[in-house]
Amino acid sequence: MLVRCWGSRGSIPVSGKEHVKYGGDTACVEVLTDTNELIILDAGTGIRALGKRIVEGNIRKINLLLTHAHWDHLSGFPFFKPIYRKDFEIKVYGPEPTQHSLKRIISKTMSAPYFPVELEDISAKIKFLGMGHKNYSINSVKVTTVPLNHTHPGVGYRLEEDGKSFVFLTDNELGHRHTTGLDYEDYVRFVEGADLLFHDAEYSRKEYRATKGWGHSVYLDTLRLAMDAGVKALGLFHHNQDRTDRSVEKIEKECRGIISKKGSRLKCFAVATGTKVRL
Repeated sequence: MLVRCWGSRGSIPVSGKEHVKYGGDTACVEVLTDTNELIILDAGTGIRALGKRIVEGNIRKINLLLTHAHWDHLSGFPFFKPIYRKDFEIKVYGPEPTQHSLKRIISKTMSAPYFPVELEDISAKIKFLGMGHKNYSINSVKVTTVPLNHTHPGVGYRLEEDGKSFVFLTDNELGHRHTTGLDYEDYVRFVEGADLLFHDAEYSRKEYRATKGWGHSVYLDTLRLAMDAGVKALGLFHHNQDRTDRSVEKIEKECRGIISKKGSRLKCFAVATGTKVRL
């Protein structure tokens, strides 16, 4: 299983010299399975560049897994080149329980007067599979879901193939219980023993004093989750839109210092556009 990031920024895309190292595109992660199945997690602005690369390759079947309906995780979809090609088949999975409800979420990204092309006018064959919180398989990959602890309903994913596991938990607040979320201990059990975890790490303790309940985690809580769950590698994800490369580096360094002090073997890094991990 190959995991590659195309966007790790939160809330809104950013640009400028202070965002070169980690990138400014919003959430999009590519997973290429051992059987050459393509799985995409979220359709933030990072999916635009991924789409350009896909149309130049040989893969024509795509599985798109959406975590929730907030704009920074959907806004790249109308600019995803494969949807305008007749030779592509796309299956869309997501947090909504029915095909109709999931299609309605996607169609809002391509509706007048906000976008000139309607969803019904695109060329690719698209199938909506509203799964809610059910578990399922994509060829050789077992997909397990968990409710996100966020301001609106969402889904986190655990992908397992050939004994390796990747967990994607963005927009998951560990310091506050939302009505649609779970307790901290439930997330520990969900990510337990994962080879790789990408988890929301948007806020510092100071920032969180004013943002508690907004649906995002303090990076130190994310680190604690990874250590409590015995995760092998942690990718700090969903970087705050105001977080410069230098400040992301400081967070990464602080987390590594804590890991070293506790004698843990956990590998920790800040996820950047272009980050690639093979499991």
